[in-house]
Amino acid sequence: MLRKTFETELQQLKDEVLVLGSMAEQAILNSVEALKKRDLKASEKILEDDRAINKKRFDIENQLMILIATQQPMAHDLRLLASTMEIISELERMGDYAKGIANINIRMGDQPLLKPLIDIPRMAQKDVDMLHRALTAFVNEDVEAARVIPAEDDEVDALYNQVYRELMMFVIQDPKSIERANWLLWVAHNLERVADRVTNICERTIFIATGEMAEIKSTDDDFWKNQS
Repeated sequence: MLRKTFETELQQLKDEVLVLGSMAEQAILNSVEALKKRDLKASEKILEDDRAINKKRFDIENQLMILIATQQPMAHDLRLLASTMEIISELERMGDYAKGIANINIRMGDQPLLKPLIDIPRMAQKDVDMLHRALTAFVNEDVEAARVIPAEDDEVDALYNQVYRELMMFVIQDPKSIERANWLLWVAHNLERVADRVTNICERTIFIATGEMAEIKSTDDDFWKNQS
């Protein structure tokens, strides 16, 4: 295969990753909106759509394997293909987090929300904003953006901590509310993990462009270290 054709294949590959990313972004937003409205049918639709996310991930993986096997890529191209394999896995996992939120909404049945959702939708919006920009950085191999975006994970962590504190206050005031508090805490936990996986995508983008494999440390890491 001529180099020009190979470059076209690589661009098509990136385009497919963007499609998968868009599917994950929409799943995250839809799962929180369904929970906010207690729309069980919408949550069931998210579970169905997750199969499409999984299929897209495996289709891209198959495309990657063919390129690796047939092109014997070296240096930059090999880093790109290997890292893309990791990135689509991260995106598929984000879809699983959205599916988890949908499952929580369904399992809650007719129980009302313990409190109106304020910070949880903010977490979802921040996650999707970070993810969208991280994927743009991946496509453009924008190292500067990839280094900056992970710092915003602290904003998601701050929202998670706020949700945690509020839910604990409800439990202290009424121990019988612990189950409903746990539901929302798991939702917030899933959204907090989405931001962590965005950081992983940024690390891979830096690796593709520079060959530098390094963990991007969040300031929140120091907080949890001090708690242990």
